[in-house]
Amino acid sequence: MLLLRLAIAALALIVPIAASAQGAPWPAKPIRWIIPYPPAGITDSATRMVLQKVMEQTGWSIVVDNKPGANSILGADLAAKAPPDGYTFLTVIAAHAANATLYAGKLPFDVVKSFAPISLVGIAPLVMTANNDLPAKDIKELIAYAKANPGKLSFGSSGVGAAAHLTTELFKQTADVDMVHVPYKGTAPALQDLMGGNIQILVDVPSTLMPQVRAGKIKALGMFSAKRVAGAAEVPTIVEAGGPAIEASTWVLFLAPVGTPREIVNRMAAEVAKAVASADIRSRFETIGIDPVGNTPDEARKFLDDEIAKWAKVIATAGVKPEQ
Repeated sequence: MLLLRLAIAALALIVPIAASAQGAPWPAKPIRWIIPYPPAGITDSATRMVLQKVMEQTGWSIVVDNKPGANSILGADLAAKAPPDGYTFLTVIAAHAANATLYAGKLPFDVVKSFAPISLVGIAPLVMTANNDLPAKDIKELIAYAKANPGKLSFGSSGVGAAAHLTTELFKQTADVDMVHVPYKGTAPALQDLMGGNIQILVDVPSTLMPQVRAGKIKALGMFSAKRVAGAAEVPTIVEAGGPAIEASTWVLFLAPVGTPREIVNRMAAEVAKAVASADIRSRFETIGIDPVGNTPDEARKFLDDEIAKWAKVIATAGVKPEQ
C-alpha cells in the first residue's frame, strides 16, 4: 500500500513537469500582425478580411499593426527581428519579391531566409488604363502608337519597384515599345495626373482604377490575366485586346519569422485556407478584384521563389535602380 502511494505521488510530480516542458497552449496571448503599408489599401483590406474570419473561427485575438515605410522594408524588418514564437506575423505583396533584387545586399534581412511562408491568400491581376485623349482604344492600338512615337508616352506608378512599375516594364520588353516611367509617392497622385493628361498610361489594381473607368474619366485597355476578372469582367485580357500573353499581379502573402514552430505555421496556414475558402470571403474578394488562393506553406514558398525569379529578370533587363 505504501509503495502504491509513493508511486502515485511520484506520478503527480511527473505530470506537471511534462506539461510544463510542452509549454502553454498556443496562442496564449494576442497575436501581432504587421502590415507594412498604410490602412485602407487593398493589402490592408484583404488582410483584415481574412484575419477577422480567422478570429471568428478560432476565438484568437489578432491585433493588426500598420507599419508603412521604405517600400515595405520597415515593417518587414520588424517582423524579421521579432521572436519566432508564433506571436508575430507579416503580410507582404509583390514588392517583397522585387526587393530581393532591387535592394540585393542592402536589406537588413533576407527576403527568403528570414521568413517562414504561411499561405498565399490571393492574387490581384493588374489592369492597364489610359488617359481618354490617348488615340488607342485597346492594347493593339497602344502598341502601334507607341512604336510610331518612341519615348513620347509616359506611364506612372506608385513607386520604383512596385508591381505596377515592373508590370509595365515587362509589357515594354515583351511588346518592344519605349515609354518613360514617372514614379509617384503612391497611386493616388499618379491617377490624378493620368486623368489630367500629364501621363498617358497607368497600371494598378482594378479596385483602385475601375471606379474611374466606370465614371468615364479614364479608359481600360486590358487586364494582365489569363481570363477575365470577375470584379471587372467588362475589361478584356491583354491577349484579347491584341497584346502579348502577359500575366502580372500583385498578391497578398502571409509570413512568419523564420524559426517559428512548424506546428504553429501549419495551424495558421490551415485556418487561413479555411477562411479564404469561405463563401463570404470569396465574395468580398471578388468585389476588390482578388482571386482567392489559400494554399500551404510549401506552395507559398514555391510561389514566392517563382515571383522573385520573374521580377529579377525584368529588373535586370530594364536596368531598374532603387530610389535614393
